Amino acid sequence: MEKFGKSQSVTRVEDVRLVTGHGRYVDDIAPENSLHLYVFRSSVAHARITGLDVTGAREAEGVHLVATAEDLAAAGITEGLSCVTVENRDGTTAANPKHPVLAEERVVWVGQPVAMIVAETPEAAKDAADLIEFDYDDLPAQMTLAKGDTDLHPEAPGNLAIDYLLGREDETKAAFDAAAHVVRTEVGDNRVMVASLEPRGCYAEWSNDRIHLAVNGQGVWGSKRELARLMALKEEQVRVTTPDVGGGFGMKSKLYPEYIMAAYAARFLDRPVRWFADRTESMLSDNGARDLTHEVAMAFDEDLRLTGYHVKTKCNLGAYNSNFGQLIQTYLFGRVLMGVYDCQNALLEVEGYYTNTTPTDAYRGAGRPEANYLLERSMDYAARALGVDGWDLRRRNFIKPKDFPYKTVTDELYDVGEFERLLDRVAETSDRQGFEARRAESAARNKLRGMGLCYYIESILGEASEGAKVEFMDDGRVNIYVGTQSNGQGHETVHAQFLSDQTGIPQEMISVVQGDSDLIAQGGGTGGSRSVTTQSNATLAVVGDMVEAFSAFLAERMNVGPDDVSFDEDGFRIKGSNASPTMVDVADMAREAGRSDLLKHEARATLPGRSYPNGAHVAEVEVDPETGEVKVLAYTVVDDFGNLINPMLAEGQVHGGVAQGMGQALIEHVAYDEDGQLLTASFMDYAMPRATDMPFVGFSTEPVPSTANPMGMKGCGEAGTVGSMAATANAVMDALWERGVRRADMPFTPRRVWEMLGDVRPAD
Repeated sequence: MEKFGKSQSVTRVEDVRLVTGHGRYVDDIAPENSLHLYVFRSSVAHARITGLDVTGAREAEGVHLVATAEDLAAAGITEGLSCVTVENRDGTTAANPKHPVLAEERVVWVGQPVAMIVAETPEAAKDAADLIEFDYDDLPAQMTLAKGDTDLHPEAPGNLAIDYLLGREDETKAAFDAAAHVVRTEVGDNRVMVASLEPRGCYAEWSNDRIHLAVNGQGVWGSKRELARLMALKEEQVRVTTPDVGGGFGMKSKLYPEYIMAAYAARFLDRPVRWFADRTESMLSDNGARDLTHEVAMAFDEDLRLTGYHVKTKCNLGAYNSNFGQLIQTYLFGRVLMGVYDCQNALLEVEGYYTNTTPTDAYRGAGRPEANYLLERSMDYAARALGVDGWDLRRRNFIKPKDFPYKTVTDELYDVGEFERLLDRVAETSDRQGFEARRAESAARNKLRGMGLCYYIESILGEASEGAKVEFMDDGRVNIYVGTQSNGQGHETVHAQFLSDQTGIPQEMISVVQGDSDLIAQGGGTGGSRSVTTQSNATLAVVGDMVEAFSAFLAERMNVGPDDVSFDEDGFRIKGSNASPTMVDVADMAREAGRSDLLKHEARATLPGRSYPNGAHVAEVEVDPETGEVKVLAYTVVDDFGNLINPMLAEGQVHGGVAQGMGQALIEHVAYDEDGQLLTASFMDYAMPRATDMPFVGFSTEPVPSTANPMGMKGCGEAGTVGSMAATANAVMDALWERGVRRADMPFTPRRVWEMLGDVRPAD
């Protein structure tokens, strides 16, 4: 076997289906006789429900079901949605108020589900919703990241849900006491929407005392467990499937209330029920992301070595805990708290607040973009405050190759890294040496030019264990059953490509089977850049079992000893024979011999450790001071993803990630008014990056193979976003600095940049 694969840029096989209109998305495959679900949502951010009369809706033409929280309770659906909680600094568990499927007694954000209508057509369901009489008494909206007078939940007095601490408190204080230089700043990280190309949707059907939920999610097993719990069913009574998915990005990783409603209605009516969100509904109900502020302090010694790092964060959880919401800015942020820098005295303090806004959760990177953004913005600011070059300040503080494996202050074990090598490479590929000439050329046209650097590192997340099953079919095809879930990343290609590399089975004969809890007993889904690494590790394990079993079969068939049979990527070799059967040939032999046991092979494998993708991003921007417009002129990436299976797919993932991070840095921003009304509820008001906003992204790799898995891989799915936010922001800051701007937060929209330039103070 060849553990690392052949690193070939194979084109995506799924694109033939997806770009020709033959994709099978949830809305394409819902049963034709499905009824339609519509959700009646709160129009106010915070209020006590004083009346909810659904009589008129129930009597409307075409309506089959109208239900409120009381009706769900009567059907046994009384539990709230689950979430992961963290431990506070005092050892208590962070607040965990009940998050009901439908509002009970109060509403706490605009868009919260209040009632559900199921009708023959979407139009009939929506018309019936207009007949619902919803009465309420307004309550004050809590919109700030501070203790408020009106508690959203009794479990969180003052709306403080999390009081978290991570790091070395005493040591960090001592480092600051002894520091030759202390630099302090503030950094904001704006709220964004996870606007996937395909909105959320599902359908549910009840048959033979089982519920089948088809949902465009990121993994079927968590949804299966959650749906069984909420509906008081045995897990074997629940099947969850996921077809083609048009983007997940963390937002589609959990079970939302609409899916439970659809399942309840399908069971109650014994008819298939479908739901699909429109864009405004998505913006109101999909989890938001980011939305935090930081106070930062950095301690340096006389040699400008970073000796202490202290972060005080306030983060917005929204109205309830969402799935991993509490983890994002605490534990997951902490995985890469110190980034690529050698500093053991660090402290992270986090206050998490409930507000009358849509709950927040994972978005491409889930805590690691936030941590890297803060650190790299802070390093840039520190360099300016100390009067030194930002690239040199980073270089002198890098963890050195001789220090690996390196245990971080938050107990991550970085296995390998050559950060200076990558920094040298990106300086060359971005033509840093020629930047000042380009800046002068821009200045001659009354434009401000800036270059920004981000050196990021991320920690691969998700379950370390994954399974794979390979089945040789009677029609000659080979199925590989995987526990991951493609959301458009190209996994169908790369999983088949890797199996082909390891076995010699032609890739065109391999079908990837995913997203069915009946066919695949266990899996970790997609998220945290885990998919290719964990799935390939499982594939290696099952291929090892296949080789062993087929070798024993061949030895018996050829009347030779077990040691006389070997296998390479092209096929089996038998000592003393010219025969060289391929793996497919041997499977055919086994079928003819009646050895059906050799036609299915299954294995699980656990990664011995995490891998840590890292790299350097450089953005170059030009700012028009007359209008505030920011143009990204060049963007250069040098990444260390370890060994790559398919470099072209890796590059595509980076390009997409850069676009998402750049979108947040330049134009994306969620806005609420003081009463909690969402002001950016459509693409008329919420800006998204377009192709014309993006420069060509120069991409190259400097691989340092990981030692934490047999393939030497490091994930790449989220790296583009992790690096691009700070690189873009630092470039804008570099352009604005010469005009006296000393504090600037995302997004750098024309209006905001123009106002920054108009409000500048004299240079320090």
